[in-house]
Amino acid sequence: MSENNTAAPKLTDWVTLQGQHARLEPLHSSHAEGLAEAAADGGVHQLWYTAVPAPARVPAEIERRLALHAAGSMLPFTVFDAAGRIAGMTTYMNIDHANRRVEIGSTWYAPRVQRTGLNTQCKLMLLTHAFETLGCIAVEFRTHRLNTQSRRAIERLGAQLDGILRSHLRTADGNLRDTCVYSIIAPEWPTIKTHLQWQLARPR
Repeated sequence: MSENNTAAPKLTDWVTLQGQHARLEPLHSSHAEGLAEAAADGGVHQLWYTAVPAPARVPAEIERRLALHAAGSMLPFTVFDAAGRIAGMTTYMNIDHANRRVEIGSTWYAPRVQRTGLNTQCKLMLLTHAFETLGCIAVEFRTHRLNTQSRRAIERLGAQLDGILRSHLRTADGNLRDTCVYSIIAPEWPTIKTHLQWQLARPR
């Protein structure tokens, strides 16, 4: 709540976020073709420890995420690269309105944009919006214990490992998943913001 008693924005309000290396737009059914192409890139949907939709399943995945938005538990985005081409999906999910907490998750990118500035840019925009506009007290990240690429990417952001939820849930192939839970809390944000801005500015 601000000093003029203006209510804080809802955590599920649609917003477009623009940066040098990426743009995040509200997820829309018209993005299905571009998302299917991104999911097919390099067979990224075949990685067993991720939940990237198969190209044919993209329309259903869009509808699933939009239904969660309507229910108030998710704010889904389509990720565009610097050239304006669709590159993946990301969300605020497991939204806790009362405690102003969100998880950044259900994220995937086409391999062609991995190891570029796109992921850092997306996380900087999402974290800035969460802490500075939405007034969040904490932002979580969760990933499979064996998804070492995702874990290293989260750790490079400056997030702290809170713990591992063993046998946390069952994946689509029937296996049990150990889930690593990371978070960034509001007092840490200014330092982490400086760190992310430095990562984007340094020569590649």
